[in-house]
Amino acid sequence: MYQYYAKWIREGKLKVNSDWNKDLKVKFTVQDPCQIVRKSYGDVVADDLRYVVKSVVGEENFIDMTPNKSNNYCCGGGGGALQSGYKKQRLQYGMVKDKQIKATKADYCIAACHNCHSQIHELSKYYGGNYSVVHLWTLLCLSLGILGENERAYLGDDLKKVAVYGA
Repeated sequence: MYQYYAKWIREGKLKVNSDWNKDLKVKFTVQDPCQIVRKSYGDVVADDLRYVVKSVVGEENFIDMTPNKSNNYCCGGGGGALQSGYKKQRLQYGMVKDKQIKATKADYCIAACHNCHSQIHELSKYYGGNYSVVHLWTLLCLSLGILGENERAYLGDDLKKVAVYGA
């Protein structure tokens, strides 16, 4: 989907707007999902993912992790790990990802993959991270002005009221 989103934004078919974050200056980083980036399409899809992210949050509000793209670290939640019953081991493995995210000092980590989202959310809580986790589609909808009030429950207070008309 990242490649389609990027294509549609470039073609003007998906009219996203990052103006909502001009004054807020909320900082974002992005997790590269293992299956589509590291194990499949590589940096080509990672670059499209970053194009989409920068289009919806503003280029100046994006902080990349180091390493990133095809060399980024796995979060530890995929491949059935979330359901495996080995929570302690999963969280220990994920400590590398938690430290990597914290090093960016971003307010939010964008996770386009549901497994990554769940794992990174748990890592932030477990290791006392000061970052939240957000789905890519949430930010796409926010940037389009169509994110419903009921779809904001998991967002931080800094984003709950962005572009909510009549709030």
